[in-house]
Amino acid sequence: QVQLVDSGGGLVQAGGSLRLSCAASGGNFMAYIMGWFRQAPGKEREFVAGISRRGDSTLYADSVKGRFTIARDNAKNTLYLQMNNLKPEDTAVYYCAASVHFSVLAARQAYHYWGQGTQVTVSS
Repeated sequence: QVQLVDSGGGLVQAGGSLRLSCAASGGNFMAYIMGWFRQAPGKEREFVAGISRRGDSTLYADSVKGRFTIARDNAKNTLYLQMNNLKPEDTAVYYCAASVHFSVLAARQAYHYWGQGTQVTVSS
């Protein structure tokens, strides 16, 4: 069973950038499709981005396309989310997640393992 630890969140001004990391341990990292989700106060947890096992296929929510980039380093068992041109509406707790499904999916129910979350706050 894989364990996930998120890091890299913080406070940034609108238009700024942050890179989130998710370190995996306790399992075969390449066995999992990986994703990032976020949850703002009072809102449902929503899909942000997902990446295939080899990193050759990605999926993004429309709200982050062109601004966020998901990547993985299988040699380092680490998942990344590069976030550029951040907006106040990106403020949320961000979670990495692992899925054993065949393809990259946006549904929260498709992901089986979760990190503890890291707070991202974007000021206007």
